[in-house]
Order: sequence, then C-alpha cells, then structure tokens
Amino acid sequence: MKGIRMINLQEESDFENTVGISARRFEESPFIECHDTSRMIRGVYAGRFFAVYNGEDYLAKYWTLRRKALIFDVPEKPVEISGPDSVAFLEKVLTRKVSSMKKGRGYYALACTPKGGIFMDGVIFKLGENRFWYVQADGPFETWLLANSSGFDIEISDPHSRVLQIQGPASIDIMRDASDGKINEEMGYFKAGYFEIGGQLLYVSRTGFTNELGFEIYTNGSETDHVALWNHLIKVGEPYGLEFSSTRAMTIRRIEGGILGNTTDMDTTMNPYEAGLGAFVDMDKDEFVGRDALVGLDTRALLFGLTCEGATPTSNSEIIDGDSVVGQITAGVPSPTLGMGIGYVRFHYQDEWVGRKLILRLPSGECHSCTIVDLPFFDKERHIVRGLDRKIP
Repeated sequence: MKGIRMINLQEESDFENTVGISARRFEESPFIECHDTSRMIRGVYAGRFFAVYNGEDYLAKYWTLRRKALIFDVPEKPVEISGPDSVAFLEKVLTRKVSSMKKGRGYYALACTPKGGIFMDGVIFKLGENRFWYVQADGPFETWLLANSSGFDIEISDPHSRVLQIQGPASIDIMRDASDGKINEEMGYFKAGYFEIGGQLLYVSRTGFTNELGFEIYTNGSETDHVALWNHLIKVGEPYGLEFSSTRAMTIRRIEGGILGNTTDMDTTMNPYEAGLGAFVDMDKDEFVGRDALVGLDTRALLFGLTCEGATPTSNSEIIDGDSVVGQITAGVPSPTLGMGIGYVRFHYQDEWVGRKLILRLPSGECHSCTIVDLPFFDKERHIVRGLDRKIP
C-alpha cells in the first residue's frame, strides 16, 4: 500500500496538517502520471485523490490563471441518474426545477436535508432524454440518492468520469483549437455538449471553480485515453501559455469569486438562505426534500465576505462587535488582486452586516480592523466568468 501525504487545503497553515494514509480505499487520478512530482501533497475529495500542492509558486500560478490559463485535474465526481422517472426523482431531491431543463444545459443545484440544511451542492446537466449527470461536491451523495429512490424507476450509477478544468482568459482560444473550432464564443455560460477533443468524444461544459472564463472536460472512464487527452490539451495550450497547477491557486480565486465550499463554508446546519443561496431554491415546486422546513424562514443571509488590510483571516478566527463574538471565519486567503486579506464570515444571527467595521480576532489573539462586504469580492456582475470582460489584469 502506498503512503500518501493528505491534506484538505484551504489556507497556508493547512500545510502543517498532513497525515500518511493508505491509498487502497481512494481513487487515483488517471492523469497522475502526467503531473506527479516528488513534492506533491494530495488531498481526498469525494473519495478521489487530487493535488492540493505540487511545489509550485502559487502566486505565479494565480497570475497565470488571471492572465493566461491553467489546467486543473480536479476530483469533483459526476453521478448519473437515468430512467423513466429521472425527472420526477430529481424534482424531489434537488431544490431547482429540473422539469424545464433543456438538453445541453447545466444548473447549479442544492440538495437539502429534511430539516432544510444544505447537504450537497453541485451542477446538474441534462445529457439526453431521461439522462442526467449531477457533478457533486464532497460527501456521500450517491448513498443519499439511493436512500431517497424508493418508488422511482431510475438507475443511479457512477460513469467513472474524471474532470479536467481549463480556466483563464485564454481558455476559449485553447478549447477552440482543441475542438477544431467546434467550441467557440457562442458557447454560453453553463452550456454543455459532446465535442471531439483530440479524436475523443467527450462532454464539455462552460463552467468551473474559479469565476474566470473557463471550461470543464469530462472523461468516459476506461473508454478515454487519458494520457493522450492530456498531451493533446497541453500541446494545443502551449502557445497560449497553458500550465498545470495544483488547486492552491484555484482556492484563492474561488474565494475571491464568492464560490462556497461544501462542508467548509456551508453544511447541514445552514439553510440555503443563510448561505446566501436562496436564488437557487424554487419554492414554487410542489415538493422537494427540505421544502417544508424552508417555508416562512428569514431569508437574510448569515454568510458574507470580509476584507482586512492588516492580516489574512484564517478559519476559526472570530469576529468581534464591541464585547461580543458575533461570527466566525470559515476560510481565508490573501487576495493578490485586492492586495489584502479576505475571507468568509459566518455570523451567529441575521443583521445588516454589509459595510460594518468590526474586529477580526485571529486564533493567536491578535486583533485587526475588518470590513464586511457582499460576495463576490470583485466583478460583482460576474462579467469575467461570462466572457463579457476580457481585460487582462
């Protein structure tokens, strides 16, 4: 059994929190031989290994992401739901309306517990009539789907799809060349479809985890020649400055972009409104798991952004208002674009928090002034990820 240094990277201090584990029960990436190094630190997410750090200069990689493009080998896991009752089943288990989805379209969608807490977040794609993929975050989602499937004529299966993300302003040029021009600017945000990439037919979506212009490529298990796919993308991307990166640069950019991490920034003790995700709950649906618990709730958020010029917030830091602890940091990073520390704060109660000047108390006891802001931290209209703002920072 192979020893692995494992970490769940959110912040700099997490590099001091590694352990050695057996690789037996976890799924190795089929791309590992393409980017493995002796300095790699792996994490486990959705039962899959991924590179959280690979010895690179993360700041240089961050600016490559913002100015050119990075390729990420990510562990997010597609789950297939198919069969005659697939639409009715997904209407039950997801907060979004699935019945009106068109083929080739993706939706961000939540799954809630019966008490209305956030159990899972991810993107649902309609691949065909009565055939869907839900690209899940970390957690036992397949088991939860099976537990709710009684009485439905459906099949829940693992397509064994590994996901590559190509993110950054040059991603559209890279994917255009990789697909012989079939992918272009007309492919809108959250659109998806099958395209031939280097002689292999693969599902591709205009999505990502960075809030930069980007794409995700989904492999077909053993049918895909993963090394050939990797080599094709690297060769095509080389003239545009494409580089491989661990997810460290991605983590900084996803926090800047206001993208929440399941089980870290939100969990089953927080409902969609408290997480600021009420827009992704269709209460006009007749029924879905958790709907009854969400009726009549205060729809104001508990989770906001925080900026601090004097320090970088870290998880478990406290937010102080006067003599009272009013919130806690879930994740924090230095923002190269803003030139200051940023993070997510989860408040203990609803209030008018945006614009307030409060005190950030780090785990060391050190205190700094901070400001509460709406998410995302910049590009509030999300013009970058939609391809409407192509300026290079």
